[in-house]
Amino acid sequence: MIRKHTLGAIAAVTLGAIALTGCSAAADSSSSETPAAKSPAEAASLTLYTSEPQEKIDAIVAAFSEEQPEISVEVFRAGTGDLTARIAAEEKAGAVGADLLLAADAGTFEDYAARDLLLEYASPEAEAILPELLDPENFYVGTRMLPTVIAVNTNVITDAPTSWQDLTDPAYAGKIAMPNPDVSGAAAYNAAVWLDDAQLGKPWLEALAKNEPLVVDSNGPVSQAVADGSSPVGIVVDSLVRDLEAAGSPIAAVYPSEGVPYVTQPVGIFANTEEPEAAKLFVDFLISKQGQEIAVSQSYLPIRSDVAAPKGAPEVKDLALLSPELDKIRSTQADAVATFNGLFQ
Repeated sequence: MIRKHTLGAIAAVTLGAIALTGCSAAADSSSSETPAAKSPAEAASLTLYTSEPQEKIDAIVAAFSEEQPEISVEVFRAGTGDLTARIAAEEKAGAVGADLLLAADAGTFEDYAARDLLLEYASPEAEAILPELLDPENFYVGTRMLPTVIAVNTNVITDAPTSWQDLTDPAYAGKIAMPNPDVSGAAAYNAAVWLDDAQLGKPWLEALAKNEPLVVDSNGPVSQAVADGSSPVGIVVDSLVRDLEAAGSPIAAVYPSEGVPYVTQPVGIFANTEEPEAAKLFVDFLISKQGQEIAVSQSYLPIRSDVAAPKGAPEVKDLALLSPELDKIRSTQADAVATFNGLFQ
């Protein structure tokens, strides 16, 4: 199955809604009466695979449980690379062991949709999502905007870089930290976007490598290294910068002049779920106004036009975004990661 996308200004990480059909009915073998169809609010247990930080997903699950107390959600958290490896092993064994996935980038979900691993579901909540971000094929839906930016320690860096090109200045040699694309889904996506961009491309990546950035497992350690000054410049998702800044760390985000790559941490329902109705409700909650207000409270940029960005953060409509064609990024991402590893490791 081949899925094609023509992407507009923001559609590089095309969002969609997840679709599914049918509702199972529970039969009572001891009764001769025809059983009623199973209610979505009836007791159900969901398993969620996610790369979301533990404290943040715990808060989301707790809020969902208040709305749907009959539905329990068990969370398995790991980095995107570990999650995709786990899913691949489970797929090979015959069935994915989760009902939902909340992680990574749209390209990852495109691959799963092409392999018939996802259900389609057009959530009614998707009507309020920024129209440029909707995927009409409805296999998954983004849950927040995660631009990658330059973070600086304001106690150490007094003349902050303003562009990606600035990071190739020898003055930043040994001062930069960035996430490992073998572990971070956003970092893998970014590698492909940078290599595809005419302003940057391989020459920029080669020049950046000459400054010998510290490559760490994920975005979290990058932001911490910037905050404590051990690597006063970082390439990291902007939400972590806001978290640390709000906690009092001397850190600030710079949105580079060339534009920012971004992912939307989609959520999708696996096709082999035994609880499709409960899974739909979880998807609805994530992209509802309440769910997006929780996202904003956790420093994320919202994907709904009726929810404002966090205080001090830019609105999505005001961002300069690097938005290549998703199909091209999907086809080149593995090679881009290999190129990155050859230069940086």
